[in-house]
Amino acid sequence: MENDLKSVLAGCGFGFKKKFGQNFITDKNLLASIVAQSGVQSGETVVEIGCGAGTLTRAIAEKAGRVIAFEVDTSLKPVLGRTLAGVENAEIVFKDFLKVNLKELEREIGEYSVIANLPYYVTTPLVTKLLEEGEKCRSLTVMVQEEVAQRFCAKENTPEYGAITAVIALTARAEIIKKVPRTMFTPRPNVDSAVVKLTVERGSIAVKDEALYKKTVHAAFAARRKTLENNIVNVFKLTRERTRNILESCDIDLKARGETLSPQQFALLSDKIGEAIK
Repeated sequence: MENDLKSVLAGCGFGFKKKFGQNFITDKNLLASIVAQSGVQSGETVVEIGCGAGTLTRAIAEKAGRVIAFEVDTSLKPVLGRTLAGVENAEIVFKDFLKVNLKELEREIGEYSVIANLPYYVTTPLVTKLLEEGEKCRSLTVMVQEEVAQRFCAKENTPEYGAITAVIALTARAEIIKKVPRTMFTPRPNVDSAVVKLTVERGSIAVKDEALYKKTVHAAFAARRKTLENNIVNVFKLTRERTRNILESCDIDLKARGETLSPQQFALLSDKIGEAIK
């Protein structure tokens, strides 16, 4: 399949563009495995972001009822015309997904899952957009840079744990379902990848104000070398005494740093900060 794709790309005069982070997958077994592990069922709608040469699109279309694939590089039109020839249930939309009105899209397609080999440079904003704005998205199964995958799924008190970990945890359960070496891509990137599945579980962490939760999380990691106490004082403009009272009421050590708090502890902390700043 790799040689077939290369001949198609060459025949269409296509050249890879670094600015779009284009790395295509050609291994049929890997593609089928990604789709299978996503859990998508026949008849379901799947949104793909960055369909590239359409190899993953075709694999999704073999399982799903409908595929809506977004692609920003219009020079791939002739390539996709050949690689997706005969695929009747896939629609290609040449548009930057970050500029898509998600509410309008969801009104048109209803519930959906996302399966994508995400361009590395837009991974975090795309995942954040879907989790924060998407009301009908059931799950995201995405290929990302391996170290990003580790950050998405990290536990507190580990070097990989950060603000994005705690923010994702508010909305979804993250797990790495497959590691993918760089040798599986054309052209070969400089890093290995991993497939992460984010299963949307809204409400699994009880919190009174989601926006305040996210602000609390970002405050905690604003300066990683500083204590949680100092970061809260600086961001929320609370007195040191008030901040210490809040931390003690949450049973949090006054010398603790942000990376030691679980998402559940962040939820409690943000609720207490909310009461203090009202």
